[in-house]
Amino acid sequence: MNNLFKRVALVARQGKPEIVSPLLELAEFLRANEVTVLIEDESVPAELMGDYQPVPRDTIGRLADLVVVLGGDGTMLSIARSIAPYRIPLVGINQGRLGFMTDIPLQGMTQSIGAILLGDFVPEERILLESVVMRGDQELFKALSLNDVVFSRGALGSMIEFEVFIDDQFVYSQRSDGLIVTTPTGSTAYSLSSGGPILHPTLPAIGLVPICPQSLNNRPIAVNDSVLVEFLLTRGSEARVHFDNQSHFNLQELDRVHIRRYRNSLRLLHPLGYNYYDMLRHKLHWGEKLL
Repeated sequence: MNNLFKRVALVARQGKPEIVSPLLELAEFLRANEVTVLIEDESVPAELMGDYQPVPRDTIGRLADLVVVLGGDGTMLSIARSIAPYRIPLVGINQGRLGFMTDIPLQGMTQSIGAILLGDFVPEERILLESVVMRGDQELFKALSLNDVVFSRGALGSMIEFEVFIDDQFVYSQRSDGLIVTTPTGSTAYSLSSGGPILHPTLPAIGLVPICPQSLNNRPIAVNDSVLVEFLLTRGSEARVHFDNQSHFNLQELDRVHIRRYRNSLRLLHPLGYNYYDMLRHKLHWGEKLL
């Protein structure tokens, strides 16, 4: 078999024993097709790993040509952040529910993966955001996000106050529960539930979506993905910034967060016939009867 990808890493959602069996089934299929199989070391219990090569997640980017994720969009977000510096394509297999990024069903997964190995797929580039937390001139924290960067109020429940700048130009000051800075990928996540627009994945844009603003004049806006977005916290004793809801940093007043597009994009591979609007229609139940 003339495979386009010679070394494939498999990653499964952790804490889900039911996913181990299909993962090992896929591993056997890949091996039978002369593919070197790497399995993320926390995806399968050691006693079930057999003679497959276990690899830590932070080494996958250096070792694999392709990463296949069995799980949900949360698992995709996690592995995407790990492999982003290496420009390795990513494929998502869902666990029975249609995901926004995991679009290959478990049933028939070997057929879909076999086609992808031969080069039959629909590629799609997704942008990521790189964020840097600054306190004065000191860089305190750095993170990548595929979905969004979310600023939120603390546990005391008080609104936070902040200012937003784009390319060093003042945009607005705001008092609200927070702010979502979203990629097109993240526009169908928290941003959507907060009233933000759906941005097509190929759109070169970043969205800024207020969370329950005090003023009704504050509206979501979309800007070009080449800009530098700066968030300045002016008031908020327990404010936090979250990155894909998988890591966070506690902010102090006058902390600044710089957000810009990451130098690499993430390459997703979809099966032939993939249609973004079909996915939206199924996921969001568009076109269904109201009664």
